[in-house]
Amino acid sequence: MFNFFKKKNQLTAPMSGTLLPLSQVGDPVFASKAMGDGFAVEPTEGIVYAPVTGKVTSIFPTKHAFGLVDEKGNEILVHIGIDTVSLQGEGFEVFVSEGETVNATTKLATVDLSVLKAQQKPATTMVIFTNQPALELNIVKSDVTAQAEVLAY
Repeated sequence: MFNFFKKKNQLTAPMSGTLLPLSQVGDPVFASKAMGDGFAVEPTEGIVYAPVTGKVTSIFPTKHAFGLVDEKGNEILVHIGIDTVSLQGEGFEVFVSEGETVNATTKLATVDLSVLKAQQKPATTMVIFTNQPALELNIVKSDVTAQAEVLAY
């Protein structure tokens, strides 16, 4: 039997918490979609999973952000927290390497949410398509579990 339908990619929640449209993020660069369209999660726990099946293309030295590319060549940024670059990796632990193949069950990192809170850094985590024109995603604020599908594209 032939499958004549194109396989859709899934974008999953990288963390458990509250799903938010980017417009509700407390950072004007992300909220304005200057980096690209996507969504955010206000996390309730600190385990960060890959939101797509693909490869890790970059890991920021400060451990707060990951560049991924999915099977269709879409570039995705997973950015943990707001202004967390200034923490210089404090409170973050990375579990993957550049070039590694990942999927929704792959743990990218953990973040100690109490460290972010003590440093007055919001833990809001953004998932951004960085190489796409405006996507006009319709993300509705709701509770989400890590690894649950947010959208198919």
